[in-house]
Amino acid sequence: MTTRTWSRTRSTAVAVVGATALLVSLTACDSGQEAPADAAGTSAAGDAGGSGPLEIVYLQKQGDQQYFVDEADGAKAAAEAAGDVTVTVVNLGTDSNKAISELDAAIARGVDGIIMVAPDQAIGPQVIEKANAAGIPLLASDDILTDADGNEAPFVGFDGTSMGNEVGTKAAELYQAAGWTAADTAIIAVGKPDLSVCVQRLEGAADTFGQGASDAPEILDLGTDNSVTDALNKAGGLITAHQDVQHWVVWGCNDESETGVVTALQNAGVSPDSIIGVGLGAYLTCKDWKAGQDTGNKAALYISGYDVGSAALDAMVADLRDGTPLPPKTIAATHMVDASNWEAEGVTCT
Repeated sequence: MTTRTWSRTRSTAVAVVGATALLVSLTACDSGQEAPADAAGTSAAGDAGGSGPLEIVYLQKQGDQQYFVDEADGAKAAAEAAGDVTVTVVNLGTDSNKAISELDAAIARGVDGIIMVAPDQAIGPQVIEKANAAGIPLLASDDILTDADGNEAPFVGFDGTSMGNEVGTKAAELYQAAGWTAADTAIIAVGKPDLSVCVQRLEGAADTFGQGASDAPEILDLGTDNSVTDALNKAGGLITAHQDVQHWVVWGCNDESETGVVTALQNAGVSPDSIIGVGLGAYLTCKDWKAGQDTGNKAALYISGYDVGSAALDAMVADLRDGTPLPPKTIAATHMVDASNWEAEGVTCT
């Protein structure tokens, strides 16, 4: 039976690949729910703006990460295709206060629509209330936002649990093929412990790994801020505390988390042959494959920020111009890649 040990605290690619074709919109009918009357973004249908100019602001956490850079590019490309649409992209970093101040500035400027990747989901009620009060449709991107009553804002992104399931299944397949045993192997599961999508991804990976492996090793959970640097720094102590471990399996909330830990292991002298790292994104894991390096990064779940950004922008424009209500959920497709097929699958290393 898998055990879990927490370190510090318990506990998101990228090529242009047919953006809208990879996305499945889950309408209110599909989800069995009616779009809530008080949810931001659902009231614009009666105020369709025709074909006039629009300004949409895209507020992104950690906007310098490659996934979010690609997401912004996808939104800008969709805006250009739509015609007479301006996208203002704002990098919020990890600052929730900046998220609120930039939201207030966008509302004061009278923007037509707001898309947000919140630095902290806890600001959801405040964000939704402000957008509702201003009568501006709001779309949550990547991370779900809920109001004070638990109603979710319209969302474009990925299914966290399903993503984790795919990662866990691949990790179990590689673990079984390697012939390792639980006695001399440990799993490091790394990510931001207070972010719901991270919890879903990490728990999803653990679930399917346990189903696919005949004997599941101990899972060591490592809480980070989802950056390469934090994962690299915090993994050091965890590795030092487990000198008896001969083989390591690594998965994370995003490519930054997983590659940071794999780098830390290799810096500590662990051979790439003794590491099975399965990334989530592929935009960083592919760098070792592109360079032809011997690496512990063995596979990655490919996700496209470009697709999410373009789908979010398209949904917002349809709402504002055509009166088409924002779908409650729009889920992007994913698939697994490795050193043998990442180029053929369209992953672009930047």
